[in-house]
Amino acid sequence: MVDFYSPAPGETAPPVPEGPTLCKADDMRVVHNMFLFVFGEAPGLIRSTADWDARRAELVGAWLADMQSALHAHHTHEDETLWGRLEERAPGCALHVGQMRAQHAKVAELLHTIEPRLAEWRRDGDPRTRDGLATAYDGLLDLLKLHLRREVVEVMPVAAKVITGEEWDAMAKASQGDIPFTRQLALLGYFIAGSPRELVAPMVAEMPMPLKLLYKLLGKRRFERQWRELFPGRPVPATM
Repeated sequence: MVDFYSPAPGETAPPVPEGPTLCKADDMRVVHNMFLFVFGEAPGLIRSTADWDARRAELVGAWLADMQSALHAHHTHEDETLWGRLEERAPGCALHVGQMRAQHAKVAELLHTIEPRLAEWRRDGDPRTRDGLATAYDGLLDLLKLHLRREVVEVMPVAAKVITGEEWDAMAKASQGDIPFTRQLALLGYFIAGSPRELVAPMVAEMPMPLKLLYKLLGKRRFERQWRELFPGRPVPATM
């Protein structure tokens, strides 16, 4: 089985600086896996919603809106804190960083067109809005598959060598800080469920104990309830 995070024919990676690994940039796979799961499910969830089923449209739409906010926060803090440091410290990566910036701009443009259509569909479940919305999410998914894969394959190996652990952790905390804490707890379920256990387990082990306790007390229940509503009949993934 070919790893999703593999270069496609014709793609070239920048030179990776020598020296020790400074940060856990490979953790980005777990973050990206969550977004790939969410936006991979989006077109089907929308298309399977019955005509004028406003309750179901609101359920699906609210979930997608929350995940889009998380994606926006993730990209914003990469734009603000990661790309400039990479260009400065690893000039050989500048071309690839430019591609990442351009892909972020395209994602933002697609989300800008999706958001009002999603809000409209959430109000009444109009099938005319639904079908065009699902097609828009098809396009978003295609772009995310390209961007999220190439970021991990081409840019993260360089980041691991030139971004300090403190800088990496600060970027992650800033992204999380843009998301209301109650949403973070449910989001954590998708974060854990979206990746193979062997990949996500080290990250879970390093989470602060208060966060783990709050997830077990509150977040896990919210995640499992939402999962059953979104994916009726599908087994709920184990998290903690």
